[in-house]
Amino acid sequence: MKATGATEATEATEATRAMRDLRSRQCSTRRFIFQALLIASACISTAATAVADTYPSKPVRIIVPYGTGGGSDTLARQLGVSLQQMWGQGVSVDNRAGASGNIGSEAVVRSPADGYTLLLQNSTMVANMGLGVKLNYDPEKDLTPIMLLGITPIALVAHPSLNVKTLKQLQDYAKANPGKLSYGSCGIGTPMHFVMELVKQKTSLDAVHAGYKGCAPALTDVVGGQIPLASLSANLVASYAKAGKLNVIGVANQKRYTLMPDAATMEEQGVKPLDLSTWYALMGPANLPAEVVAKITADVRKVLADAIVQERLSNAGVETQVGTSADLVKLIRSDKLRFEQLARSANIKAE
Repeated sequence: MKATGATEATEATEATRAMRDLRSRQCSTRRFIFQALLIASACISTAATAVADTYPSKPVRIIVPYGTGGGSDTLARQLGVSLQQMWGQGVSVDNRAGASGNIGSEAVVRSPADGYTLLLQNSTMVANMGLGVKLNYDPEKDLTPIMLLGITPIALVAHPSLNVKTLKQLQDYAKANPGKLSYGSCGIGTPMHFVMELVKQKTSLDAVHAGYKGCAPALTDVVGGQIPLASLSANLVASYAKAGKLNVIGVANQKRYTLMPDAATMEEQGVKPLDLSTWYALMGPANLPAEVVAKITADVRKVLADAIVQERLSNAGVETQVGTSADLVKLIRSDKLRFEQLARSANIKAE
């Protein structure tokens, strides 16, 4: 019995010792894992900081999916000049026009997600989404929204021979001359087309749409009196309005346009809400590293905060309106819904 008791005591002692060893090893393992996680976290943080500190280490290309001279092109070229000076790296602008901006966008979608190929897109992309245009990519999944850059308001203008200068006068003319009004826009399904259809819905205005292949021919015809009305980018009509060659019926923006301070907004004339400007945004390929997005955003903010840059862009028709990637996502989703609803109610279909 005594031997048995001694044996049991020895076994208990050994079991206790083994348990302590096991706990000690477990604690050591936990410490090792914790230290490893700390080291990994530090490495990731250091790598992220390194990316932000070294980007860009080679030339950057900004693809503009439209022709030269428009708002997107103007913004891209101003950003290119300023960022090149800031970064000490070349920043080129590559105009890839065609298919309502989709050719250039596809080129960015297919590019590496490293921040060296960027896209300066505008709200025409979302208008295409609202129309249900079949694309070879998904704008919401295949692009990284970086930031909102600015806007250009849209204006409804009339040839002086129509003898109308306000929305009320236009409504009165339409009632007195049913079926006689037509208007031009920059094309079927463009933001300018959508704006006028929204005006028609809110005012019961009767006017037939004449879709042009771009803003320039529509502007030429309304200035020449071939069409009585046109819905166009406000910057394109500003000089003609100042010279008395066009009457501005209203601007589709919450506040008056810098280049046409005397032109009333649609909302000032009682049509609310009617804020549907052309906006411009910077994007990149899907899965763009967050550190690169943060670096680009911070530096572009600095560029657009410069008073001289703001004045240059304003004179070119672009009002700076900086927003975050979250702001841009929200804007894309809300405008897509608005365009979808307008397309259905006004029976607008893609060509």
